[in-house]
Amino acid sequence: MVTIRVCIGSACHLKGAYNVIHRLQEIVDDRNLEDKVTIKADFCLGECTKAVSVKVNDSDIISVDENNVEAFFEEFVLGRL
Repeated sequence: MVTIRVCIGSACHLKGAYNVIHRLQEIVDDRNLEDKVTIKADFCLGECTKAVSVKVNDSDIISVDENNVEAFFEEFVLGRL
């Protein structure tokens, strides 16, 4: 099971956190990975300069935006399944 935590704090919210969450959910649904990937909103991951801040399980925080969500998923999520 992979858990993706997406920051929805002020800086990340302004940089499009909800769009990132929605796109991640679409990717999970399209690939039928609902039983393997959980997406959670987190109020603050403490890395506002990396907005939108995302963590996969206990990894380092990664900066994700609407333009690189799919590449992020391919690189940081699929390999953990």
